[in-house]
Amino acid sequence: MTLETIIQWMAGLLAFSTLEILLYSIGRGTQRQAGRTSGSAAVLRSPLFYLTVSFLFFGAAWLGWIPLPLRVAPPARSVMLIAGALLYIPGMALVLWGRFALGKNYFVSTGMGAQLFSDQQLVINGPYAFVRHPMYVGLALAAWGALLIYFTWTTVYFALFAPMLFMRARREEQALAAEFGEQWRAYCQRVPAFFPRLKN
Repeated sequence: MTLETIIQWMAGLLAFSTLEILLYSIGRGTQRQAGRTSGSAAVLRSPLFYLTVSFLFFGAAWLGWIPLPLRVAPPARSVMLIAGALLYIPGMALVLWGRFALGKNYFVSTGMGAQLFSDQQLVINGPYAFVRHPMYVGLALAAWGALLIYFTWTTVYFALFAPMLFMRARREEQALAAEFGEQWRAYCQRVPAFFPRLKN
């Protein structure tokens, strides 16, 4: 097996494992009592919404799984694969670490709305001690790494979509600020949103 095949298989297995964990967690979240919302969040409890979004997401990914029309010399391709793995694997690990740190407080949001649970807790440990949105940082890193690993139009779309995560973060922060007030503001003063501080 070539280096490219090994890295692509590892990345694919990691992606599908992470996706399975997140979808299972979302399903459990739809069964819990809703709490405070920000924006239009009613759709987040609809199975039809998840079926539609999944169909569109996987359909677009399948249609775009076409190699980019660029020729890359083998030594440069090896460098791209290694750089991609160094972004992708830690990125996906950060997504999983963030998910497990949230525990029962995990739920999905969109750029249009975010919903908390009626018994929501503010999680400030694990990766949330370093940045307020570690899962989004991880997804952005993984998207840019996937572009270097797979080099397809689908991964271009993922990399271009990564900045949209900032809109989702803004919606979540509105709901968290309204729910936790001064506790949230104090947390925001200590912990940056996306880029960890090198010194405190």
